[in-house]
Amino acid sequence: MIDPTETFPVGARIYFGREIIPMTVRARGERYMVCTRPKPRSQSGEYTVIDIVEKINGTENMVLGFGAETDAQCREMLERIEIGRSEISYRNRVPLKITKIVIK
Repeated sequence: MIDPTETFPVGARIYFGREIIPMTVRARGERYMVCTRPKPRSQSGEYTVIDIVEKINGTENMVLGFGAETDAQCREMLERIEIGRSEISYRNRVPLKITKIVIK
């Protein structure tokens, strides 16, 4: 596994566990990162929020969230989490398992 305290810049591609399609870092703060990837045959994509300190990742704890399709939406999500208006879902969080990083 890769140490999550390493610096992963915006644009880096992160592979989790055995997944073969990477997620792209779209927004990054000191502690959190918002990553996305397209979802086949869908207008929206998938996203996850990484907590570097707790070494977990998961979705934002909001019902009918604000989306993560654009860079602006990803930055807004990051800001909500950083200031405490939202958090990573307790129900959907998992231990962080980064297996590969590709930095362009």
